[in-house]
Amino acid sequence: MNSNLVQYEVNNRIGYITLNRPEKRNALSYDLVTEIKRTFQQAETDELCKVIVLKGNGDAFCAGADLAYIQQLQNNTFDENLADSRHLMELFNMIYYSKKVVIAQVNGPALAGGCGLATICDFCFATPESTFGYTEVKIGFVPAIVMVFLVRKVGEKIARELLLTGEVFKAGVALTYNMITQIVEPEQLSETVNTFAAKLCKQTSSNSLALVKEMLAEVQSMPVHEALEYAAQTNAKARASADCKKGIAAFLNKEKLTW
Repeated sequence: MNSNLVQYEVNNRIGYITLNRPEKRNALSYDLVTEIKRTFQQAETDELCKVIVLKGNGDAFCAGADLAYIQQLQNNTFDENLADSRHLMELFNMIYYSKKVVIAQVNGPALAGGCGLATICDFCFATPESTFGYTEVKIGFVPAIVMVFLVRKVGEKIARELLLTGEVFKAGVALTYNMITQIVEPEQLSETVNTFAAKLCKQTSSNSLALVKEMLAEVQSMPVHEALEYAAQTNAKARASADCKKGIAAFLNKEKLTW
């Protein structure tokens, strides 16, 4: 396994996960997915890391699946391909259910599986020239795993348009679809993302962020009465937490609070 495929560092409680396959435009291979999963697991348990930034080295965020690798998979059995599909599914699930906020820093193309990676992050910052697209249908493939998350994010109407046409579009269009958070000039992208991540680190409770993310993932599939009961229980759990006690005490004592 090539551990250089993904770089990881922590600076001021921000964990940076960088795809490091620039010669292939950070295309997803089995080994790269494995390394991304391993690195996210590391960041998830790293007490020095509060917020995660996902980005890519080179001129692309992630150009999707490595087609040479996909071609090799055509010789596999159904069960072998299912195992490989679940490998990517586990990565997407890991990012979506992470207790930590994940920010995508998109510095260029984010296509197919790469667009999927950007989609499942909590926030996404991109440059004006960054491109997005779920292009799988144009090569006889299916954007199956990301579809589960995209429909939740943008609704069925927009998801149908994006997934069935496979068209590539720029950040301005992605912003109108609520796929991304902000468009930033290339020379300001890193600084803007760092400032946003630092603000989350300083102004929000880790426990609260984790609970909010958990609820956002769960309540959408629940009947209203079940969702409300789940919400009430989460409220009660939050009130008993050390973070809530600390936050309320600081507010009542008019103390400046930095998390």
